[in-house]
Amino acid sequence: MDSKPKLKTQNSKSKFETVKMPSIIQLLPDHVANQIAAGEVVQRPASVVKELLENAVDAGANDIKLILKDAGKSLVQVIDNGLGMSVTDARLCFERHATSKIRQAEDLFSLHTKGFRGEALASIAAIAHVEMKTKQDQEELGIHIVIEGSKFVSQDVAVLSKGTSFGVKNLFFNIPARRNFLKSDTVEYRHIIDEFHRVALAHPQLYFTFYHNGSEMFNLHPSSLRQRIVNVFSGKTNEKLVPVNEETEIVSIQGFVCKPEFAKKNRGEQFFFVNDRFIKSGYLHHAVMAAYDGILKDGTQPSYFLYLTVPPNTIDINIHPTKTEIKFDDESALYAILRSSIKHSLGQFNVAPVLDFERDANLDTPYHYKNLESTTPTIQVDGNFNPFSEEDIPNKHFTNYRKPEVAANWESLYVGLKQDSEELGTMIFENDEVTSSLFNNEEVEQAVHKTHQIHKKYIVNPIKSGMIIVDQNRAHQRILYEQFLTNITVNLASSQQLLFPLHLYFSSGEMQLITELKPSLTNTGFVFEETNEDSVVISGLPANVSESEASQVLEQLLSDLQDGIPESSFSQNDTIAKSMARSLAVKTGTYLTQKEQENLVNGLFACKDPNVSPFQKPTFITMRVEDLDKKFAL
Repeated sequence: MDSKPKLKTQNSKSKFETVKMPSIIQLLPDHVANQIAAGEVVQRPASVVKELLENAVDAGANDIKLILKDAGKSLVQVIDNGLGMSVTDARLCFERHATSKIRQAEDLFSLHTKGFRGEALASIAAIAHVEMKTKQDQEELGIHIVIEGSKFVSQDVAVLSKGTSFGVKNLFFNIPARRNFLKSDTVEYRHIIDEFHRVALAHPQLYFTFYHNGSEMFNLHPSSLRQRIVNVFSGKTNEKLVPVNEETEIVSIQGFVCKPEFAKKNRGEQFFFVNDRFIKSGYLHHAVMAAYDGILKDGTQPSYFLYLTVPPNTIDINIHPTKTEIKFDDESALYAILRSSIKHSLGQFNVAPVLDFERDANLDTPYHYKNLESTTPTIQVDGNFNPFSEEDIPNKHFTNYRKPEVAANWESLYVGLKQDSEELGTMIFENDEVTSSLFNNEEVEQAVHKTHQIHKKYIVNPIKSGMIIVDQNRAHQRILYEQFLTNITVNLASSQQLLFPLHLYFSSGEMQLITELKPSLTNTGFVFEETNEDSVVISGLPANVSESEASQVLEQLLSDLQDGIPESSFSQNDTIAKSMARSLAVKTGTYLTQKEQENLVNGLFACKDPNVSPFQKPTFITMRVEDLDKKFAL
């Protein structure tokens, strides 16, 4: 009976305390929520470019201009001639979860547009100064809105042309921490170029122009898919492309893959588009690599531009904030179709061997002879020709015929034979004497090799305490690295002039990197005769770079610098020296002569830091005699 009153007292006390406690959970203000959402949507200026370009495409524009200043940090502006917006829509588009693309949850599985989240413009307006001008075709006047950090500054009526102009200035002006995390202009510009490529390649029927700091970077007229790829990447892209075309009930595949001989070190020119939307898929990439199995060099990546069309209800694109990942209903079937279609294309254009044993490729009719009629060959016969007449035998048919009078002097061929045999016996006798001297102990000691190569990978060199085992690839990397770094720093690089200048072709993005690296590359020994928009003409190479290695060295350098060029000059020179050392170092599996082995070991220990390679990997290990004795004592 005593326990019941105590229980009531405790319950009443607990209820009293619950009423007294203050609330902890609160709703965030809209501007704070927008800034948090911007962390997912807007990571760098390239994210703004992506959102604005996709909105312009969704608005039905066929002429889109992209204008940048300071790699998008100061200004990102997109101007289109699309549908435009009414006054109500212009105000409402900056609200969170406001979109014209979906009405209900089921619409997420039948999307035909790009932007659908309804957070992009609200997130951008929360962290930048935004100026929007828009007008619909049927309206006489448009609207001009200015927003700063989610706050509406002004809204005016303006005389405008049809379409929308969206300008984003001073990105992350109210979040200094985010702005400080932005990379250099070169790095941010490269990210913007990547996003521009993805949108421009997905819509070759649209007209795109791109300006950066007042200079025109791209002017892409409406064209075919092949021509759009060539215009974007310039160079000799056209001759690299192999068309892919496959129609099935599951997927329709169009596009191009590149020939194996044009494979690169990096994965820059690899594009998957699903329903005109750029995606990243390691699974589909593996299917492409499987199609190239056996015809690619080790460490290289093929370029491809593949467009997949599937029913919208068979994919889910709402699984990642950036919407670059897609989930397919039947991935295994898609994998098999993609791999087989690429293999078929490579075989059809004689890029890869075709397993058709009944077909002789030599009997195929060339394209330019396909529709031509055959002509009857004519034969001319000389009826007066007599094969037994000496007058009819032309001398030119018997240029190797030995005349009888020359053959009669056969005895002269053996003159001096006895003297030669005596000299030969003398030589044999002298050689025997030399050979016998090899058994002298001193000669045997001198003949012992100082170094030995094991499995064409390691060099073993005896020392007083035991032996050292040198990794030939890492050791050569260290030697070349210090040589290149010294040449770049002191500007004393030697160069070998080429008899015929070397023409190398690159994409526009790669040419920009080469132009920025040109002074440092010149210090290493490269001599640039010309630098064009899509190619360079090289008339001189570093002393230890052959003509066939020049393209490989520059491709490896561009691959190492795909994330951007270091800002400091020392870091830039260090990156160039490391990249060139890795490209030119003797590879594992290369046979080295005795002299080359000794020079490699001596060169390694003449370095300032012989212990590690430029990439901080050990170049050699030491084994003492005591360690070997312990092994044999077991």
